[in-house]
Amino acid sequence: MSANKPNSGLGRGLQALLGEAAVPVAGQDGPAPRPGGVREIEIGRIRPNPDQPRVQFTEEAIDELADSITQRGVLQPILLRPHGEGFEIVAGERRWRAAQRARLHTIPAIVREIDDATTAEIALIENIQREDLNAIEEAEGYRQLIEKHHHTQDGVAKLVHKSRSHVANLLRLLDLPEFVRQSLLRGDISMGHARAVATAPDPDELTREIVAKGLSVRQAEARARKGKPGASTGVVRATGSSAKMPIDADLLALERQLGDMLGLRVQVAHNGSKGTVTLNYSSLDQLDMICQRLSGEPI
Repeated sequence: MSANKPNSGLGRGLQALLGEAAVPVAGQDGPAPRPGGVREIEIGRIRPNPDQPRVQFTEEAIDELADSITQRGVLQPILLRPHGEGFEIVAGERRWRAAQRARLHTIPAIVREIDDATTAEIALIENIQREDLNAIEEAEGYRQLIEKHHHTQDGVAKLVHKSRSHVANLLRLLDLPEFVRQSLLRGDISMGHARAVATAPDPDELTREIVAKGLSVRQAEARARKGKPGASTGVVRATGSSAKMPIDADLLALERQLGDMLGLRVQVAHNGSKGTVTLNYSSLDQLDMICQRLSGEPI
């Protein structure tokens, strides 16, 4: 499908800027790199992006990538922009860190003159596409695009091919108490847990209970409803202009969990031992993302 669509720049991921990644680097077979193509840059002249959305880098993952680089080299160049007498990373900090661990002196890179706003966009897209960000990291990236670079929530959603509600839900996580945010950042709780905690009278207390007892999202939601006078225990879904039907709370939790993973609205209809799962998309790029994830292809 995407082969028949015009390239829409950043909306199509990093391909627009990394399209020259296939140009051979020095020392490999094939024609020499053309001006502006892939270059070998001294690792010591490169600095990380201080506004990089990813806060935590898993040491095990860096070690695995370093082992791969030791055996096969850096298969895809990183993207840099000039900075002082050296360069700043726009995309590819994990590869840069792993290359250092693999004791390389240079790394293949593409150098571009890129402004701050575009750098922030590319850094966020690269992290979302290649290795899912923690929900708090992703939310911080969205907030940076909105507050520093004047994007709207709808504009951010279109940029990363997620639903506007997904972006809005993530941004709400930033209003949680510090202890809850840190628990989510460390991976002690999931985004589904955090959304349940946000509705609780005491978010910190519920978070500690989730961690201590290993509560599921469904259990956390049940705990959050306790102590709320007048809270309804039934959940209904509209099926027409006026008709409503009850929906199982477990299915509702499953819809939210799948929606959080994909960044899209998901509906599950279950009847006996069979049913349907509906994924709602609003653009062909979102459909591409769904197809790529279902087929296992890299995004």
